[in-house]
Amino acid sequence: MELQKKVEEIMRREHMVEKGGHIVAAVSGGRDSACLLRVLKELSSSWPFTLEALHVNHGLRGAEADRDEEFTGNLCRELGVPLTVRRENVRKAAAERGLSEEEAGRQIRYEALRETAEARRKERGAGAPPCVIATAHHRDDSAETILLNLFRGSGLKGLGGIRPAAGDVIRPLIETDPREIRSWMEEHGYSWCEDSTNRDPVYARNRIRCQILPQAREINGEAAANIVRAGGFLAQADEYLEKQAAELIGGRCFREGSAFGIPAWTLTEAPEILKIYAVRQMLRLAGCPLRDVGAVHLETAAALAGGAVGKQVSLPGGFLAWNGYETFFVGKEEKTGDPVLPKLKFSVFSREKGMEIPKNQYTKWFDYDKMKGVPFLRFRRTGDYFLLPGGGRKSLKAYMIDEKIPQKQRDRIPVLAEGGHVVWLIGYRISEYYKVTAQTKQILEVAVDGGER
Repeated sequence: MELQKKVEEIMRREHMVEKGGHIVAAVSGGRDSACLLRVLKELSSSWPFTLEALHVNHGLRGAEADRDEEFTGNLCRELGVPLTVRRENVRKAAAERGLSEEEAGRQIRYEALRETAEARRKERGAGAPPCVIATAHHRDDSAETILLNLFRGSGLKGLGGIRPAAGDVIRPLIETDPREIRSWMEEHGYSWCEDSTNRDPVYARNRIRCQILPQAREINGEAAANIVRAGGFLAQADEYLEKQAAELIGGRCFREGSAFGIPAWTLTEAPEILKIYAVRQMLRLAGCPLRDVGAVHLETAAALAGGAVGKQVSLPGGFLAWNGYETFFVGKEEKTGDPVLPKLKFSVFSREKGMEIPKNQYTKWFDYDKMKGVPFLRFRRTGDYFLLPGGGRKSLKAYMIDEKIPQKQRDRIPVLAEGGHVVWLIGYRISEYYKVTAQTKQILEVAVDGGER
C-alpha cells in the first residue's frame, strides 16, 4: 500500500483528527519527521484540517543542530506550513531536573508542543475542533520501546509499545516500516538531515536500533513487526486488567489525608496480577509519577498487603506503600491522622480434645488460666515487654527495632496487654507466656472485628 494511503487509513481508523481540526507537527529535520510533514501537507488539501510545525533546537550539537533548524525552515517555506522554532538549553535543563540529556530533551519537546497546541486552542476558541500534536514515531520505534521496557523490567503497560493515539498526541506513521519511509522519500527525491547522535551507542535505544533489531531480523525478517504485534496483544491485556482492577477497588478505595487506602482483604483475596494493577491505580490517584514506577516496585508494594502492621516500602517520587491496621495505604504520608484502636471480640470457652489453634493473623487463642482478668487494649507504653520461649524477657521497643518497624509507625500499632506485659502486639506476635499448651483448660479467643477472612 502506498505510504500516503496507509497514513490516511490509520488516521481515519484511529480518529486522529476531526474535520476542521488543527495539527501541530513535531519536525526535527530528520527523515521520519520530514516525511510526516510532507504527507500531512498532502492530506490537508483534501481532508479539512490545518497544519503547522514546531522545531526545537536543543543546543547540543552545535553547527549540526543549526543545520537542522535551517533545513526545517526551508522545508516549511517550501510547503507553506507555518513554523515555530524554540531554542532550548537542554544540557542545563538536564542538570536542573536531574535527568539524562536524552530524557530532558524529550520532556522539553513535549512541553513546547503542548504550549503551542494550547495557544492555538485559545486562539480558535472553545467551540473549535480539537488541536492535536503529531509525532513521527514509526513501527520500529514501537519495537524498540517494547524491548527497552522489557529489558528495564516493565510490566504489561510498558510492553504494549507506542499507541497510535494517546490523549492529544497522534502518531500517523506508527504502523509504517522505516524502510518504507526511506523508500518513499528517495523515490520522490526528498532530502532530510541525518542526526549523528541517532547511532551513538552511548544511548540504550540506539544499541537496540543498531545492534539488537538487525540481529533479530537475521532470525526473522519480520521480527520488528512480530514484536509490535505481540505488544498489541499485551496492550489489550493491559486494558482489560485496568478495567478489572477498577472494579476491584471501586467503592472500597478511600482517601485519608493525602493518602489512599483500601481494606487489606480486598487485595489479599485477589489474583496476584490484579493486586499489582490495583496498587498502580491507587498510586495514580495519589499523584505518584507512574512513568518512574517499574514492575518490581508494584510487586513489592502489593506483597505488603495483609502483612504486618507498619511495614512499608519506598516508591519513586517520594511515595510510600504501607500497612495500617487492616488497611493498605499508598501516599506521601506515613500517618493518616490520629491512630484508632480496633474493635475486639472476646470469648472464653473450655478446651476440648482435637481443637485446632487458629492460624489467622487477626484471631488468636490465649491461655485464660494464666490471666488475672481481661487484658486491656491500648497503644505501646514505656516498659512494655514480651516473654520469650524459655522464659526470657524482651522489651517491646527492642522487638520493634529488630523487626525493622518504622519509627513513625510504632505508636500506631494496637497492643493487648496485662499491665506492662504484652499479650499480643496485634498484627505481629503474642507473648510466649500466654500461649495455649496441653495443660490449658480455659481459652480466651480474641478476634479483631472485621479481621482476616
